[in-house]
Amino acid sequence: MIETSHKETIVRQRYAAGAKESAGKLCCPVNYSSEYLKVIPQEVIERDYGCGDPSRYLHGGETVLDLGSGTGKICFIAAQIVGPKAKVIGVDMTDEMLEVARRNAPIVAERIGYSNVEFLKGHIQDLALDLELLDRELKKMPITDSASFLAADELAEELRVKHPLIATDSIDVVVSNCVINLVEPKSKRQLFDEIFRVLKTGGRAVISDIVSDEGVPEEMQNDPELWSGCISGAFTEESFIAAFENAGFYGIQILNRAAEPWRTVQGIEFRSVTVEAFKGKQGECFERNQAVIYRGPFKEVLDDDNHRMERGRRYAVCDHIYNLYKKAPYRDFFEFVDPIVDVPLADAKPFDCSRELRHPKETKGRDYDATTEANSKCCDGGACGFFRLE
Repeated sequence: MIETSHKETIVRQRYAAGAKESAGKLCCPVNYSSEYLKVIPQEVIERDYGCGDPSRYLHGGETVLDLGSGTGKICFIAAQIVGPKAKVIGVDMTDEMLEVARRNAPIVAERIGYSNVEFLKGHIQDLALDLELLDRELKKMPITDSASFLAADELAEELRVKHPLIATDSIDVVVSNCVINLVEPKSKRQLFDEIFRVLKTGGRAVISDIVSDEGVPEEMQNDPELWSGCISGAFTEESFIAAFENAGFYGIQILNRAAEPWRTVQGIEFRSVTVEAFKGKQGECFERNQAVIYRGPFKEVLDDDNHRMERGRRYAVCDHIYNLYKKAPYRDFFEFVDPIVDVPLADAKPFDCSRELRHPKETKGRDYDATTEANSKCCDGGACGFFRLE
């Protein structure tokens, strides 16, 4: 069986070679917007490898972190999308890739008129550890025996805490393009936990990667060529989604799934998918007499907190969930019912999470008995018109 350290060495060597000359088998064809590519040096375009385009889902003003940024193509595209007042950070472990990216960053900055990209050295499954800072410190205290080895381990932990490569709750969007599958299996859970850690509450991950339609057998996982070629380390389609769920994300959805597989190996199909997932469902639950109505089109849905809702019924929700549903990706699927008398958050009591439906009297008030004339506004919200039959 390929040892974990050996797998990383294989990946590093193959991508180091890919930084020096184009290696077609490292990626599947992706169409990027020519509008953004025209300012990026050809060297970067030819030697950057991926299977999707997470950058197309970015917005102006966002702080973006690109995991496994390679020669920087996605970062340079993102820099143009988010604008001069925002920031883009690329993290990669391969010196040769970082050299190409850093050398071309000033060229791109000159062409677009501003500099908002930086490239850092680190493992994407350990985003707290700054590898270049660790290298500098180890030159002062080189490892020569077991005691210095243990001291180096303690130093690394101290750097994670005091000088993290990527700070907690600092990123709006984490993107990645065909890199997750290269991380050894035992570190994949840590990787998703790290993505979750660095995102701000309300932030999101947009990850493009290769997934399989069946489980990958052990003999394929032990094939160095298939491992470093983004094949044998792939999640299955189901386990890829589950990895986001297990890390605490919500609103998980497949933004793009290639209709045709990139490769088929021993009858197993490997294709590109892009998944979006949000951070922010965690929080305290307070009762403010709010309700939501699921609009459809499905008869019934189950959300990431196991709230089951039938179409058209009025459900009691806590203030946190109420506001969560008002955001993407949920907001277009719900009607929101505010109480007539507002309950200030400071006066709100803990919400009873065992309850389901909300009686209209709770939002209107138990003593509500108003009688009104017909509303002068049109019932459908459009412009009213009056017609007379002759």
